[in-house]
Amino acid sequence: MAEAGNARLAGPDVEARLARLDELLEALQSTPGPATRSATEAVGLLTEVYGEALARVLDHADGQLAERLADDELLDHLLVLHAIHPEPAERRAARAVERLRPAVRERGGDVEWAGVDGDVARVRLTAGGGCGSGCGGGGGEVTAAVREAILAAAPELTAVEPVQASSDRSAPPAFVPLATLTHRGAR
Repeated sequence: MAEAGNARLAGPDVEARLARLDELLEALQSTPGPATRSATEAVGLLTEVYGEALARVLDHADGQLAERLADDELLDHLLVLHAIHPEPAERRAARAVERLRPAVRERGGDVEWAGVDGDVARVRLTAGGGCGSGCGGGGGEVTAAVREAILAAAPELTAVEPVQASSDRSAPPAFVPLATLTHRGAR
């Protein structure tokens, strides 16, 4: 527990408690019996009540306070957990990609946010020069890290799919005038 008079926990202390909580819940769930069911239900109900309390805080918060709450890593995760995050899933996922971008670039590749199609996130992953064998397993680790980061930030999304990166960014997309599709020439 935190020291008397200092109820705040440092980041590593929060992480340690979350890890211990995971261990305890796994042990609890692997133990059969009515006490296990009651304890699991109690944890679920407590989580729901705290989620409702957090939702009520957001109800009273102005936009600026809601943004500041979402900027805190722990609160951000809790807002996502309780499905009350003030930012849309697409914006959270795009931010996750931008946070990963420097690490991907260090490995010789790049990652760009390409948007959402339904409930599927789209990203452009490029190998870049020398990334082929230097990306930790040919890029599979990078792809997995990107997928994990996006789905952690926006669990409402169901998948992450790559889109082809354009080799020539200066070339405009192919354009077919609508008139050529709808106009039938006279014979």
